[in-house]
Amino acid sequence: MSEQAIKAQLLDEQAMRRALVRLAHEITERNKGISNIVLVGIRTRGVPLAERLASFIEQIEGTAVPVGALDITFYRDDLSHISEQPEVKQTEFPCSIVDKDVVLVDDVLYTGRTARAALDALIDLGRPACIQLAVMVDRGHRELPIRADYVGKNVPTSKKEIIAVKVKEIDGEDSISIIEGIEERIIHFK
Repeated sequence: MSEQAIKAQLLDEQAMRRALVRLAHEITERNKGISNIVLVGIRTRGVPLAERLASFIEQIEGTAVPVGALDITFYRDDLSHISEQPEVKQTEFPCSIVDKDVVLVDDVLYTGRTARAALDALIDLGRPACIQLAVMVDRGHRELPIRADYVGKNVPTSKKEIIAVKVKEIDGEDSISIIEGIEERIIHFK
């Protein structure tokens, strides 16, 4: 993305770190510890965010939290619109999610369709005790009755804007920006 397309930088590396530390504390407090928690990152950027949350939770609690990676490609309701040959990535879990408190982790909550697809994918893998949702950014514009339990930052946006979340593990930097002027039809399925 060119620098001219950036309307505003919302979070830099330090602000993202602070938001993730806060989310780690909120997850630990709400669940009265971590004994039954499994973090599940929604591919692509949800996975490194889940891994970072797990690291912060381990620093807080002194115990590791299992982290899984969930590919929702075949659960999307827009599969025919995105590509004739969608790129499927692996779903990986270090343990069973049956009777676990699963915390889904994603970068942006927008329409709610990604979260709905992730719920369908999780249920196919087993029946968790509960499912919670943690996102770095909630930008509004929901099309489904879905809300996040943990939010790094709430950002009101127009439908013509896009929230660009970058993580070091994938993009080489940590930042969250608003990008202006991108056609609505190519906004990522969130």
